[in-house]
Amino acid sequence: MQISKTNISERLDHVYDAIIVGGGAGGLSAGIYLQRYRLSSLIIDKGKARSFWMQELHNYLGLSPDTPGRVLLQQGKKHYESLAGDFLTAYVEEVVDEGDTFAVRVKVGRQNSTYFVLHSKYLIAASGIIDHLPSLENMQNVFEYAGYNLHVCMVCDGYEMIDKQCGFFAGSEASIEEMVFNLSWFTPYITIFTHGLFTVSTELRSKLQQYGYRLVETPIKQFLGQNHHMSGVELVDGTVVELETGLISMGSRYHNTYLQRIDLELKGGNLVTDKMCRTSHPRIFAIGDLKVGLNQVVIAAGDGALAATQIWRDIRRSFGVRCWQENLISNI
Repeated sequence: MQISKTNISERLDHVYDAIIVGGGAGGLSAGIYLQRYRLSSLIIDKGKARSFWMQELHNYLGLSPDTPGRVLLQQGKKHYESLAGDFLTAYVEEVVDEGDTFAVRVKVGRQNSTYFVLHSKYLIAASGIIDHLPSLENMQNVFEYAGYNLHVCMVCDGYEMIDKQCGFFAGSEASIEEMVFNLSWFTPYITIFTHGLFTVSTELRSKLQQYGYRLVETPIKQFLGQNHHMSGVELVDGTVVELETGLISMGSRYHNTYLQRIDLELKGGNLVTDKMCRTSHPRIFAIGDLKVGLNQVVIAAGDGALAATQIWRDIRRSFGVRCWQENLISNI
């Protein structure tokens, strides 16, 4: 059921078996499995999952390579709701561990917001990461091309950049060291843009020159192109650099601040989990981009299946063998 301000009061006294924070591929997968296990679940989604911006899913088994990410999410939500799962568009402010349950405080509505507290036995963190994009005066100019031929994931889209003139948009010297020489597996034609955000060391500058990679440190004024196809950048000094594709590596922000009051094991910014996606807290699971692992849509969907299955196992074991009265009556 779609939950909103008008009917949320019906769920305030209900204790869900699991609340899932995030309605991307991982969260929807978890919800579908939970409902099929005859458990009660609620997905709380703030909107615009990372996969929503993917215009084509090139490496998701069984899907046409031109399938937009939003189509995958729409179909996933439709499937989940067909199984009587609850879905709420809201922002999770805070999660409090009450012992046997979690209290999940949510903000509903961006304007004239209303706050509510919902409860569950288990929590699945599937809220993902938010990529940092080049900061321009007109950010719509960035969104015009991001997710088309201006990519944010080399694992997803390295194949799409093969032998093309590629702009690499770096957020730090470390990102250049980490990514450029991996990107060169796909294309030798790489121009690195720092957007004037940091200074490149003499050592790295020399290394880039050694491999023939152009370094542009002048800030970017705008991206150029049409019909969502980026064809280059214009710098603030008026210089135009022609490109055929681009990769943004300016860092990202993990959307997990709602878990700050709970002591969880981290590795860098990622939550550490076991093979079933359970965190260091026995009733909190982390799936997809939040956990240590590979940031891929198909991985997130698999993580959702793992987390939901383990929650079902936990609840089934604590409940014990189900005794069906129908069987007892029929045997009298």
